[in-house]
Amino acid sequence: MRLTKGLTRSRQWLVYPVLSLMVIASLVLGQPLVAKAISWGDLILRGIQVVQLSNLSEKQEIELGRQINAQIVNQVRIVNNPALTAYVTDIGERLAKEGDRPKIPYTFQVVQDRSINAFATMGGFVYVHTGLLQAANNEAELAGVIGHEIGHITGKHAINQMKEAAIAQGVVGAAGLKRNAAINIGVDLALRRPNSRRDEFDADQRGLKMLGEAGYAQGAMATFMERALNSKNTTPNILRTHPPTSDRVQRLRESMNPAMVRGYGTDNSAYKSKIRSLALVQ
Repeated sequence: MRLTKGLTRSRQWLVYPVLSLMVIASLVLGQPLVAKAISWGDLILRGIQVVQLSNLSEKQEIELGRQINAQIVNQVRIVNNPALTAYVTDIGERLAKEGDRPKIPYTFQVVQDRSINAFATMGGFVYVHTGLLQAANNEAELAGVIGHEIGHITGKHAINQMKEAAIAQGVVGAAGLKRNAAINIGVDLALRRPNSRRDEFDADQRGLKMLGEAGYAQGAMATFMERALNSKNTTPNILRTHPPTSDRVQRLRESMNPAMVRGYGTDNSAYKSKIRSLALVQ
């Protein structure tokens, strides 16, 4: 009996390391260049810390998002126009309450930049360029872009990208991913890194659902994207940070609820008049 117990315990000690290595190997699958560049010892340490990063609590995510935002606002020019910010916030909150994470304290900010773009970071922070506000034909088109950015947050895309970037850059040590390194990666992801095709499709679907549930015309989301893809001028920044694929438009159209293709926010004249009036309020 004692011999049997001893063998059982010894097998357990052998099983746990093997399982750990299997989990770590699965985390880095698809990262062959990274795997070849580091030792197994380092890989184990980094794998452990990646698991911790994946299990960020909502409170930790929000706090990290706040620290990333504090750096972002030093690198872009946030518009000091309470009325314009309130308008964008109203649209964003209307959408967010229909999303998968309605209790996050979302923050919507307008960036003074003529390029057609918008971006987001973890913890509920969404940024909309003034160029996008001008380029949208109506409120439903603007809401479609904002909904897409909220979709990145509800899908926790920035967290997953941070995990992948931390492994690739080799900045995860035995003590974990240091705060400053995490913030730097978060800022870089928000401002400079294009989103993956997978994340774009996911954010599109999440945004489309929010758009319809909030009463906006779902068709406006595809219309705006289609117009951007067919732009004869310089490629809009939003197509650089959000990879341009015609099949995204096709998937959107296929996913639309026929009863929600039309809806609120398609009055072009009313929207343009609203934006002009708000831009004058400082």
